[in-house]
Amino acid sequence: MAVIKEDSGRRSVQLEFEAPGTPEQVWRAIATGPGITSWFTPAEVEEREGGTITFHLGPGMDSSGTVTAWEPPRRFAYEERDWGPNAPPLATEMLVEARSGGGCTVRMVHSLFASSDEWDDQLEGFEAGWPPFFHVLRLVLTHFPDEPCSAFRLMGEAPMSEEAAWEELAGALGLAGAAEGERRAAAPGSGVPALAGVIERKGSGKHVHEVLLRLEEPAPGFSLLGAYTWGGKVHVAIMFYLFGERAAAAAARNEPLWQAWLNERFAAAVV
Repeated sequence: MAVIKEDSGRRSVQLEFEAPGTPEQVWRAIATGPGITSWFTPAEVEEREGGTITFHLGPGMDSSGTVTAWEPPRRFAYEERDWGPNAPPLATEMLVEARSGGGCTVRMVHSLFASSDEWDDQLEGFEAGWPPFFHVLRLVLTHFPDEPCSAFRLMGEAPMSEEAAWEELAGALGLAGAAEGERRAAAPGSGVPALAGVIERKGSGKHVHEVLLRLEEPAPGFSLLGAYTWGGKVHVAIMFYLFGERAAAAAARNEPLWQAWLNERFAAAVV
């Protein structure tokens, strides 16, 4: 969907997706810190209008905003003022509506006010970037509804093309050429921390260099891995969402191992 431009200067993009669960379950997943952590990125939310919301997107890459609407379980909104250099405030609204027959429809709207097309690419980037995370959200609501999640996110910079970065990452992790539904695991003795699971989804469109794994190791859960280009640089990102009795210990043990591995593999890794 293209950027919607209004005479007032408001520009917006809208996304809509279906999610399993009751409105209350979906609300907890999209409007609380533990919920957002379980499918997007580690986050905290002060659960009230006027509260603070903070996303931990990577080392030195926190993004904070103010909760502008808190109407459980229907409407959640927040505004970020420092999401980009010299950027106008970015407003995000999420609406939850129960569907007949079960489940919910969630509509997300990003909007800002600008007098030129300067920020349209960023809005379109948001539109392209959310669907993989929405897929994780649906899986979490299906398999681990309301369960605590131990999550960690790793990022690095790759001094190469996006395609080359993905080939190196996927090859090292035993994911090269994988098909959806296929089980893959890192080769023993490869130096890669524990990683095994089934390919749940392969990337497409602007995020073709991406794989979503339904994990067996290091603990039950999901991992979203990929190579991406933004800000004129190529980045690799690995996100783990772990659930169950082993999750907390597995996250504490594996996060430093994965960070060390990433630092060795990609010389320009963010630390």
